[in-house]
Amino acid sequence: MSVPTIDFGASGTREAGGGLDPAIPRRIEWGVLDATARAVALRRPTQATGAETAKGVARIIEEVRNRGDAALRDLTRDLDGVSLEALEVGAAEFDAAESLLDDGVRTAIDEAAGRIEAFHRAGQLQPYAVDTAPGVTCERILRPIRRVGLYVPAGSAPLPSTALMLGIPASLAGCREIVMCTPPRRDGRADPAVLYAARRCGVTRVFKVGGAQAIAAMAFGTGSVPACDKLFGPGNAWVTEAKAQVAAVEAGPGIDMPAGPSEVLVIADAGANPAFVAADLLSQAEHGPDSQVVLVSDDAGLVDAVRVQLDAQLAQLPRADIARRALTASRLVRVATLDEAFELSNGYAPEHLILALRDPRRWLPKVQVAGSVFLGDWSPEALGDYCSGTNHVLPTAGAARFCSGVSVASFQVAITVQEASRSGVATIGPCAMTLAEAEGLGAHRQAVALRVQAAGAGA
Repeated sequence: MSVPTIDFGASGTREAGGGLDPAIPRRIEWGVLDATARAVALRRPTQATGAETAKGVARIIEEVRNRGDAALRDLTRDLDGVSLEALEVGAAEFDAAESLLDDGVRTAIDEAAGRIEAFHRAGQLQPYAVDTAPGVTCERILRPIRRVGLYVPAGSAPLPSTALMLGIPASLAGCREIVMCTPPRRDGRADPAVLYAARRCGVTRVFKVGGAQAIAAMAFGTGSVPACDKLFGPGNAWVTEAKAQVAAVEAGPGIDMPAGPSEVLVIADAGANPAFVAADLLSQAEHGPDSQVVLVSDDAGLVDAVRVQLDAQLAQLPRADIARRALTASRLVRVATLDEAFELSNGYAPEHLILALRDPRRWLPKVQVAGSVFLGDWSPEALGDYCSGTNHVLPTAGAARFCSGVSVASFQVAITVQEASRSGVATIGPCAMTLAEAEGLGAHRQAVALRVQAAGAGA
């Protein structure tokens, strides 16, 4: 069934009297839309290009699986414009990276790493054991995933913060081998800040490979890049699609979550600061042209004031062209009540949710679905991107409905253990025998019955 075409976007021309950039979305009145129009209004931009992207990703994965390192070099040359001999970063490049960074950047990375580590260390899962019956002990123990692959984007903007967000919990989990892939710069080197952040986390195996080809390499292995048990990290639509495809292959790796183009939804009331709200929207729009930002408010005046601020701030951004393209698929929505705003948000399932509200914590119980929540006027989403301590690798494209952001637990597997004594099997064995018989599984019943009989004879 085709999706109806409904114009929710920018005006396309300069507005009379206002002079707003044509990329600035118009205000949408939620109450006049039917269910179909509402679904179309909140459709992610990547959903429209999914089939085309999927075919391109499949070709890249097949190429890497068939040709290994040779394919990685060819794809890096063709897509990144860089010819590489050695794909792995050597010790000399690591050392040079640290010397290339100014003191302020190194200090900021170290400071952010400290807070990220403190938050993730406090949230680690703990093993536990419980006696479920006399003589029966059940446990849950934790083990690190043996080899993990981390993807750190560095296309239009290198992200050393992502190296911290992935490397720190992987290290805390105790993963024995941590592999990282990040795209090379035009000079053939990895971004120095990414390398410094990686080393700060104890990650020493870094490969200069980006995009879908990096995901394929870490999934299936090449001559240089080892195959990993689970892959982590955000990326564009191609990276996200590659993660989904490799995870679907028999014996393929696990993945953390769909963590694709960035998105934010802001719920704002009449008392919100329009400049703050506009800045928050633009901070996500500048990630990439396929990002999506949404403002939802019960106050038309606030929405219109944000539009003016978007126009003023957009003109000053170094990445204005990228943000402008993202804004064409973004939405500014007026609802009747804040309750309706939360209903919309929970249905959308945003990666980031900002509550620009008076007494925002009072509204927090209304949040049922979101990757990460930012409370109040003084909590910009950008703090979470860098240094508040929470993780910025979060579910996108509505995946917050069923999964959470990266944590130490993401890098671990939980194994259950049970031990029954002679008296224990005699106590709970009849329960198992009855259930096995009810299910028609005679061997199950026999495995328990033999022990129950032996336990009784021994007594």
